[in-house]
Amino acid sequence: MEHLFDQEWEIISAGGASGEAFFARFDEQKLFLKRNSSPFIAVLSAEGIVPRLKWTKRLENGDVITAQHWLNGRELKSEEMTGLRVAKLLKKIHRSKPLTSMIRRLGKEPNEATVMLDELKSTLDLDLTLLKPVREAIEFLQKNVGEVTTKEFVVCHGDVNHNNWLLSDNNELFLIDWDGAMLADPAVDVGMLLYLYIPEKNWAQWMQQYGEILTDEFRLRMKWYVVCQALNMLQWQKNKGRLHDVTKWMNFLQYCFQSDCPIEKKK
Repeated sequence: MEHLFDQEWEIISAGGASGEAFFARFDEQKLFLKRNSSPFIAVLSAEGIVPRLKWTKRLENGDVITAQHWLNGRELKSEEMTGLRVAKLLKKIHRSKPLTSMIRRLGKEPNEATVMLDELKSTLDLDLTLLKPVREAIEFLQKNVGEVTTKEFVVCHGDVNHNNWLLSDNNELFLIDWDGAMLADPAVDVGMLLYLYIPEKNWAQWMQQYGEILTDEFRLRMKWYVVCQALNMLQWQKNKGRLHDVTKWMNFLQYCFQSDCPIEKKK
């Protein structure tokens, strides 16, 4: 990374699990650099969803380096996820035709629920599937997969955790870290955000801010995707040996079933 700049530039790691992100600084110039970032970062920048893209360079080894405007700011706090601006920005992302067009050109296929379930079942370790909460969650997914359908596939971020929302010192809100972007049901993003941060009694109100009505059918789709993502996170944390986080996601999985989805009651 250092050979892209003159010696006066200071290059430091930005941390993160991938080790592919860096800060570059020289006098008043500040850049955020990332190796092999999402190919549609330019569209995200043009749409005002991520900080402004300055330049892109391809290295001799084939790696692509992107440089974005480095903004001073902070991550959103958990309690700030209830705000109107979060709902509006997420809806803007889901409505963006340029984003959807770009991700389709990149060859991304829609993430159908049936495919997600097959991938999950092939991923889970046997010892996890023997646990009662996991077994019951898989049974729920299998029972309801036929009901989880949509004609609206949009660009979904895939990880709307509050750590990925950046509020700049100039009061600009961005959603960053798009490496897991997918073409999917908007309920993928909305569901995880509601289950993680919004009390159930306030879901309908939040959905109004987002610009949609919370129907029984959408509730079921949300729950299905949230349970699927929770199981995937259980396996991922187990693979990393993070037992504390395994317990956290197991508790979250059980929380998902504390209240029944209205559409399930009608069956």
